Amino acid sequence: MSTSPIRFISGTSSLGILLLAASAQGLCALLLGDDLETLERDLARRFPGQPQRDEGLMPALEHTLRYLDNPLTALDLPLDLSGSVFQQRVWEALRQIPLGQTVSYQQIARQLGQPKAFRAVANACGANPLAIIVPCHRVLRQDGSLGGYRWGLERKRQLLEREAQQ
Repeated sequence: MSTSPIRFISGTSSLGILLLAASAQGLCALLLGDDLETLERDLARRFPGQPQRDEGLMPALEHTLRYLDNPLTALDLPLDLSGSVFQQRVWEALRQIPLGQTVSYQQIARQLGQPKAFRAVANACGANPLAIIVPCHRVLRQDGSLGGYRWGLERKRQLLEREAQQ
């Protein structure tokens, strides 16, 4: 986990309130919700040590908002993803899912050589700190239903519909 100070900025997006956080190494959290206080508490829980608001992150926020509204836009911001080795492997696999496509939790587990670890894949998706950037919304249940989504099923549905139109 990053030991550098965590800075954050928030804004309003088409999916609700967006909170973007960064360490010296790169973006470490992109949280979505309906209530800024809740998002700030979530950030503080993930990164103890009093994250500080920093308006200097406005260019990164604007870049992220453009990407959110048009997923064909390149999002080439540095990332600082902290998680277990398994989570890192899952998150990397998620980043390889092409825009407009979906896979199942079981497919990711098989891809990682652990075909019975689909629940662990689902848990790694739920622990993903970078909504949209690490596209856990592109992972569905084996039967094709939405399954869960840390940021709310309606947001997952909207993201998938938006990407299908690209």
